[in-house]
Amino acid sequence: MKKYIMIASTALMLGGVASAQKIAFEEYDLDNGMHVILHQDNSAPVVVTSVMYHVGSKDENPNKTGFAHFFEHLLFEGTKNIKRGEWMKIVAANGGVNNANTSEDRTYYYEVFPSNSLELGLWMESERLFHPVINQIGVDTQKGVIKEEKRSRSDNQPYGAVIEVVKENMFKNHPYRWPVIGSMEHLNSAKLEDFKMFNQKFYVPNNAVLVVAGDLDINTTKEWIEKYFGFIKKGAVVERPVFDEAPITETIKANYEDPNIQIPMLVASYRTPSMKTREARVLDYISGYLSDGKSSKLYKKMVDVSKKALQVGAFNYSQEDYGMYIVYSLPMAGFNAEDLLKEIDEEIVKIQTDLISEKDFQKLQNQFENQYVNNNSNVEGVAENLSKYYMLYGDVNLINTEIDIYHSITREEIRDVAKKYLNPNQRLLLDYVPTIESKN
Repeated sequence: MKKYIMIASTALMLGGVASAQKIAFEEYDLDNGMHVILHQDNSAPVVVTSVMYHVGSKDENPNKTGFAHFFEHLLFEGTKNIKRGEWMKIVAANGGVNNANTSEDRTYYYEVFPSNSLELGLWMESERLFHPVINQIGVDTQKGVIKEEKRSRSDNQPYGAVIEVVKENMFKNHPYRWPVIGSMEHLNSAKLEDFKMFNQKFYVPNNAVLVVAGDLDINTTKEWIEKYFGFIKKGAVVERPVFDEAPITETIKANYEDPNIQIPMLVASYRTPSMKTREARVLDYISGYLSDGKSSKLYKKMVDVSKKALQVGAFNYSQEDYGMYIVYSLPMAGFNAEDLLKEIDEEIVKIQTDLISEKDFQKLQNQFENQYVNNNSNVEGVAENLSKYYMLYGDVNLINTEIDIYHSITREEIRDVAKKYLNPNQRLLLDYVPTIESKN
């Protein structure tokens, strides 16, 4: 199970749209408030059953962090009718694969089965929602799993704490300020009742979207969904506090020592608007322009030409409430963070001052068209996108129309958004350096 990025699709998951064609879907609500989305694609005998819950690390108590990610693991422990340790065995025995992942904003579970096991997938997700077994042995087991995950992916991973440190410095009020994996101290001190209360609050049908995608019969699928989910009672409405962050008006400077690295990293991070905004999509374009591939502006300038950087990149870290636009670079020997920052800022100023060329603009549009096709090239990707667009954007049909938004972005907007959000007084500058011991 991964925190942020989905595992690569296996051959089983192939099958779906091969070109930028419209994704057909049907959506409706059960009486208990669970939203259902169905996508029929009979091109391959594969079906995805998935449930996304509107709960991520931002929904946690600041004194009890890590619960959302913890449940991603805990809810594979077993249910009333699935014995502990049997979940993965059932999936594998029926020719399927399954996984889950958690972000700041949501938690997502899915199975990919041969289509003749669709009813099994629905039953298993119903069991996860209605009959989870949350006991001390499961909690203790998963605490050990989480600790090992933190050691391997953050504590002992070169540059593994970058996002965590950036978030800690970028957000003062918003729950985005702590990492998705949370605090081990909080998890260790949590009582069994704390986990049960978290489950009762967030794992309710009216806080979830069920997506079934692939080789299915619509009427039969609806009957099974009603059978396995319709009887589950609606939960209390989840109240979500609003956390506002004051604009960054002066450069924030921070340092972090990482014992796992030999080469320092320069990080510049700017706070940006919600993933739902048009401006967030413009920032995606700016990322592509600056650092998508070896022909991008920053790579050519800093790695190929001046040879000041070993590596350079920029990406828009999109989230439901706020985003972060992060630029990073590793220096070649003989250069430092100031040298890198000067090169980066020169390119940003160019974007803020002049329109990018028509040739570069067309290249960007082609890149995003290709990305759109790839994102919907298999039923697994379609299922997750349908879930995401409903839950985080409030518009399922964005799976078909978001590419039109990207196509409508102008070169003038790219200039104006860069000018609005990517200024020196609006950013964090992080010197991410080796510890003294690791330099020796």
